[in-house]
Amino acid sequence: MTVLKTSMRNFFSHKGRMALSAVAVLLSVAFVCGTLVFTDTMTTTFDKLFAATSSDVTVSSKDSSDTGETTADNGKPPVMPASVLERVGEVDGVKSAEGAVFSTSVTVIDADKDSLSPTSGAPTIVGNWNRNEARTMTVTDGAAPRGPDQVMVDADTADKHDLKLGDEIGIITVVGTHKAKVSGFAAFEVTNPGAAIFYLDTKTAQQTLVGEPDVYTNINVTAASGVSDAQLKKDVSAALDGAYQVQTAQEVADANAEDVQQFMGVIKYAMLGFAGIAFLVGVFLIINTFSMLVAQRTREIGLMRAIGSSRRQVNRSVLVEALLLGLFGSVLGVGAGVGLAIGLMKLMGAVGMNLSTDDLTVAWTTPVVGLVLGVVVTVLAAYLPARRAGKVSPMAALRDAGAPADARAGVVRAVLGLLLTGGGGLALFLAADATKASEGALWLGAGVVLSLIGFVVIGPLLAGGVVRVLSAVLLRIFGPVGRMAERNALRNPRRTGATGAALMIGLALVACLSVVGSSMVASATEELDKSVGTDFIVQSDSGQLITPQAVEAARAADGVERVTEYKWLKADYRTPDGKTLKDTDITAADPTYAQDLRVETVQGDLADAYRPDSMSVHEDFAKDHGISIGSKIAVTFEGASAPAELTVRAITSSDAVIDAGSKYTSIDTLAKYVPADKMPLDSLIFVMAKEGQQEAAYASLKTALDDYPQYTVRDQTDYKEALKDQIGQLLNMIYGLLALAIIVAILGVVNTLALSVVERTREIGLMRAIGLSRRQLRRMIRLESVVIALFGALLGLGLGMGWGATAQQLLALEGLNVLDIPWPTIIGVFIGSAFVGLFAALVPAFRAGRMNVLNAIATE
Repeated sequence: MTVLKTSMRNFFSHKGRMALSAVAVLLSVAFVCGTLVFTDTMTTTFDKLFAATSSDVTVSSKDSSDTGETTADNGKPPVMPASVLERVGEVDGVKSAEGAVFSTSVTVIDADKDSLSPTSGAPTIVGNWNRNEARTMTVTDGAAPRGPDQVMVDADTADKHDLKLGDEIGIITVVGTHKAKVSGFAAFEVTNPGAAIFYLDTKTAQQTLVGEPDVYTNINVTAASGVSDAQLKKDVSAALDGAYQVQTAQEVADANAEDVQQFMGVIKYAMLGFAGIAFLVGVFLIINTFSMLVAQRTREIGLMRAIGSSRRQVNRSVLVEALLLGLFGSVLGVGAGVGLAIGLMKLMGAVGMNLSTDDLTVAWTTPVVGLVLGVVVTVLAAYLPARRAGKVSPMAALRDAGAPADARAGVVRAVLGLLLTGGGGLALFLAADATKASEGALWLGAGVVLSLIGFVVIGPLLAGGVVRVLSAVLLRIFGPVGRMAERNALRNPRRTGATGAALMIGLALVACLSVVGSSMVASATEELDKSVGTDFIVQSDSGQLITPQAVEAARAADGVERVTEYKWLKADYRTPDGKTLKDTDITAADPTYAQDLRVETVQGDLADAYRPDSMSVHEDFAKDHGISIGSKIAVTFEGASAPAELTVRAITSSDAVIDAGSKYTSIDTLAKYVPADKMPLDSLIFVMAKEGQQEAAYASLKTALDDYPQYTVRDQTDYKEALKDQIGQLLNMIYGLLALAIIVAILGVVNTLALSVVERTREIGLMRAIGLSRRQLRRMIRLESVVIALFGALLGLGLGMGWGATAQQLLALEGLNVLDIPWPTIIGVFIGSAFVGLFAALVPAFRAGRMNVLNAIATE
């Protein structure tokens, strides 16, 4: 009880000094809890949606996926004839059966040809208005579609794009473009996570999406009273002789939920990973806080020891303070986490994914995880300072103003740090020297962990040398004030090392990812220059296939010399080693593709692969299945009734970056075995301009495809920019998540300076008494903060660039051969760290400048 009372008294007497450590715990716990609440809420939202939209039993084509999405290579959804609806309706136990037709392979545009699709990545769905849809949608304005010239839009999409009744929109599918006027708006009765939904009447939907009358993508079946979904499924399956896919409402919901959970799992664990980094940075802040508090209370601890307190009691007293800090920060963090989750939901709403706070889900495990994690991390971080406090002898504490340094511990720390850093460097060398990416990845992971820990451990030793160099360059120009700032930073290398290490971790990850991202862009750019021989690439950014009409429009464009079609499909293989491979990819293209993409071959000539009944395979595939030039492979193309026996005419390198692992054949060979109505559409097309007419052909091609806004025309420069933008967006998102760790590190600098000012109160008073002005005092503290921040930045950026360079060597095994150091980013971050130091010093410097000189001198 005495230990608890002492701890409570100390905690509340130093609550100001604990505040920033509590904020670090709060932020870290909030990020964890916010992530859990946000992902749980998204899961709840989708679960409600899937449960509400699923009929008792759903019948669909065998070619449909479990979630009912389009799988056909012709760009049309797999369908069933109307006769199936009649047969299902006659099954015992069926109350009603209704045909539905929908597709996600669509582009919807307004009158200005601007896309109405979501920007969040959610699907665009066009289907027929039916009773099952009416269960979850309410017509809020206008009316449901009643003819081919009418379309109803979901209210959320209408609001986003400011659609009004009577506005004309275009629905673009492989069948063509169907124009209709908005007849009404329908609102979801459950939360719409962001999909854009458009409703046509049944006949129009069939003709627009499939190009055939009396067909359905699925049949929604309602069970009669007293009939279970499982029994109804069994009866319907029996009536259809197993020719179609039959699922209960729960099975459909589970299949959809599984896809969502996989996606949410990636988001959840990625965000928790960044929360873990923030916790790691927070550990340094907490260690520094308690180390400095213990040092400042040395006399107090000595008195406690002198009057009978044991080492164990002193140790427990500090740990109880850490427990109180962890509880306080964690409780606030749990509440802040819920607020953060709501903020993330609002942010997702701004980018098009609607999440209602009505579905806010706070599982009982979330606050438990937050509290346990926050308390455990805080207590563990305080263990070393608590142990150090318990080891202080009464007489030494009464003699000295602070805890004596342990020279032996410093030597052990230096040796251990050097060993860990050396081990990390060796692991990184082995990773860079690896011949297999999988093997190198393990060495890279070990190298990152060991080198990071090594730099943290050896930080105090590095602080002495690095700070002196930085000071010689930056601080000496400020005269005596700069020299005092240098000495203050060097006064306690352990403290400076821990403070710099907190900033080092976040910046090391920033530098590593910057190097990897920049190298990927540079490597891909070089590969494009080296491999791509075409002038223009036409494709859909939403994944829609290229229609024959669009191909012909491209051919007719002025200045175009040739158009190369490119199709991708699945096929079953029977290889020379007797193995049968199901659903293996194959690429069919025009013979000119060998000129459009310069693929390295290890045997034969790629142009020969486009001869009749011929193909190519890549080197690894050939080795795995005993294939050589002249080998025969039985290939059953998707949609073909009989296998084709193709002769291998070329073996390509497996090290290619573009079209890596592809197996090629000609479109003529494909057409020989696949009926015209089952031929896959082009995934993309390549366009070559006539000599010297590239600019004119580019403009003409864009004009020719103006009626096909679902496709984008890019020259090589555009393609490189798109690639750079994609990687840049990903990196910006990661930088945003790393910002939390950097914010916690800044709090660490603030806390270190604030506690250092308290520790040096008498010294500051004496300096003021002998003539140091307030302005000079504040400048001294700011300069000290800047040099500590730059110390952490220098270590972090150097370490991160080493990690990034090693990672690039592994990427080189996959064909990404260019190492590119983004010096503008690295230099910008380093300069930015100086401003971080200035910002962190504002409050401590202001408080130091306001000290009363006489009171400061009188402080013991």
